[in-house]
Amino acid sequence: MSNNAPLPLPPPSTRAEELRRTMQDFMRDEVLPAEATYARQRAAGDLHDPPAVLEDLKARAKVLGLWNSFLPAESGLTQLEYAPIAELAGWSLELGPEAINGAAPDTGNMELLHLVGTPEQQKEWLEPLLDGRIRSAFAMTEPEVASSDATNIRTIMVRDGDTYVINGRKWWTSGAMDPRCRVLIVMGRTNPDAQTHRQQSMIVVPMDTPGVRVVRDLPVFGHHDQHGHAIVELTDVRVPVTNLLGDEGGGFAAAQLRLGPGRIHHCMRALGAAERALALMVARSQSRMAFGGPLSDQGVVQQQIAECRLEITQARLICHQACQVIDTEGNREARHLVAMAKIAVPRAATRVIDRAIQVHGGAGITDVTPLASMYAWHRAMRLFDGPDEVHLRSLARAELGRQPDLPPGEVVVPR
Repeated sequence: MSNNAPLPLPPPSTRAEELRRTMQDFMRDEVLPAEATYARQRAAGDLHDPPAVLEDLKARAKVLGLWNSFLPAESGLTQLEYAPIAELAGWSLELGPEAINGAAPDTGNMELLHLVGTPEQQKEWLEPLLDGRIRSAFAMTEPEVASSDATNIRTIMVRDGDTYVINGRKWWTSGAMDPRCRVLIVMGRTNPDAQTHRQQSMIVVPMDTPGVRVVRDLPVFGHHDQHGHAIVELTDVRVPVTNLLGDEGGGFAAAQLRLGPGRIHHCMRALGAAERALALMVARSQSRMAFGGPLSDQGVVQQQIAECRLEITQARLICHQACQVIDTEGNREARHLVAMAKIAVPRAATRVIDRAIQVHGGAGITDVTPLASMYAWHRAMRLFDGPDEVHLRSLARAELGRQPDLPPGEVVVPR
């Protein structure tokens, strides 16, 4: 934030542009047409069973070279080059991201295991996640405390010889309802007497460990996602010391490593949802007749369409600028731009989706269009990975501590 001048955005490499076009074709020809099959298979099975069509799409994405494109070490793409691919995936939030192995919370967990995992942890957990053979969950948020301040975490992890004993209660543990979920990454307190930001640690906990109990799923505005958002109780859960992820007391720093890329990836996908909502809005306004002509002839509708385009483009520019700084200067230097994107993109997406719902009338709030579930998820996005207010607070502090490039000048009082 010391320099407010934006960095120039470089053009994508030839390979990145080819992958973007491949992803566009994949979404148009295979993913979007599969949504109806996905809905039927979900309705016919258990609430959280993964529909078989997902495995078909995953196999196709591997053949097309789209697999694991989120992780630079695997794909060779920069974050800026990955952004258009993730945005296209966001057009179909339940299918697109998982089809390319780019769905949360697995991406964040894989990034964490890649960055700080031991070779043994990487072999046992990272490799099957990268292969798409299992899924995972991230257990940080707790119902009893304001978890936007991670130093509040109450889950206790006590060292007992060559094991840790874990006790605590988590919620919004996304992914834990999926029967393919094999592992939790749990954040808790190992060093209660240490400095505030050195009290927490992260530990890898297999789902089948005695004492791990998935209580129930939490719906989002009444909608139950396939992978679920679970309440999880940990009672005298005992795991080896070798399951510690990174250093003891390094949990807070590890959380920042995980959440930075995770936040920007959520923003990329949200841009795709906003673009789809706008496309649906335009199509509806041109086909729906009222007052002697299509809705698109109404000035108020035209204004809403224009506002949508303006807000999506503004939000995308912030997101891409954050990606460029991540690529060139690292996550820490990009943290304030990531915070801006985390505020601006969900706000833009929910406004666009809301306008699209209005133009669709009653159809917009049912399941005959994807708009209602899209709105629910992206409204929730203003809370998860840090609520807007936390990011606004960090931006304000940075701005208050920044030296302006030019003096502000004096206020001239008219006489």
